[in-house]
Amino acid sequence: MRTNDIVKIPVSVITGFLGSGKTTLISQLMQNPNGKRLAVIVNEFGDVGVDGEILKSCAIPNCPEENIVELANGCICCTVADDFIPTIEALMAVEPQPDHILIETSGLALPKPLLKAFDWPDIRSRITVDGVIALADAEAVAAGQFAPDLDGVEAQRAADDALDHETPLSEVFEDQISCADIILLTKSDLADAAQKQTAKQMIAEAAPRQLPVIEVVEGQIDPRLILGLEAAAEDDMAARPSHHDGVPEHDHEDFDSAVFDIPSISAVDDLVARIERLANEQHILRVKGYAAVDGKPMRLLVQAVGSRVRTQFDRLWKQDEMQAGKLVVIAEHDHLDMAAIQSILQS
Repeated sequence: MRTNDIVKIPVSVITGFLGSGKTTLISQLMQNPNGKRLAVIVNEFGDVGVDGEILKSCAIPNCPEENIVELANGCICCTVADDFIPTIEALMAVEPQPDHILIETSGLALPKPLLKAFDWPDIRSRITVDGVIALADAEAVAAGQFAPDLDGVEAQRAADDALDHETPLSEVFEDQISCADIILLTKSDLADAAQKQTAKQMIAEAAPRQLPVIEVVEGQIDPRLILGLEAAAEDDMAARPSHHDGVPEHDHEDFDSAVFDIPSISAVDDLVARIERLANEQHILRVKGYAAVDGKPMRLLVQAVGSRVRTQFDRLWKQDEMQAGKLVVIAEHDHLDMAAIQSILQS
């Protein structure tokens, strides 16, 4: 390399289905950066910056808050001109510059349109896609549960003679795998050996080429395995097929999201039960946000995939903060019954 060549900043695109553990992985990388100065871009589907709050609450000294930029107004691939490019340019202007940029896509985002954005003239000469890291929930993939109501999805497909394509959720999964350079099989401790083998087989069938698959628990992985891949993915688009190749524009009309305010709760188990009802009765795919618990000085973080709900107290409420809850609810298009959801959450 000539001495006057510009050294490009490597970027890792971290993609994966809903609740696959992307934020957990990024948090672990922030705590174990392997000597690198990291910058993080979190892309939220919904109006509440839950994932950004999780990352900022980690308070990692080597990853200051100004290096964590959160986009909360739609998927990156849909807002390149307005948000993505200025965000990348702002990070490259930070002194000292980050050694590596991590981009967490929305669980509903397709990664290939994002890769195309790296061809933008103002940034192409200054950054490169080090690799696309796809996370897949071992238990969910093995079960084929890309939607909580599989029977309903199959019935809808059977009723339409003209419908010969996969469901939107499975297309998202396949596009993420097809675009990846490495697969992390997450929450592998919750799956038995047969389930993990099934998941790996399904991943292999979705992949256009042989990809390494690494089992991961709670985001714990040596960063040397996933950072420094030097894939230059922006120059390798033909090897990353997508269901949406040739489609001039892509939006996320297959999915709807809404934000619900919830009053302080008296019992965590009661909120968990209500979220489980949302999955079972209202076909809700994803719930994430936070809640206030009576008598507790800490905020309760809530994350759910279908009827599987996880909660934890993440930080103390701030003095000037209203102690009330806020949840982002995501469902397939036309499955968001606002009145019914509000009734269940506030009952």
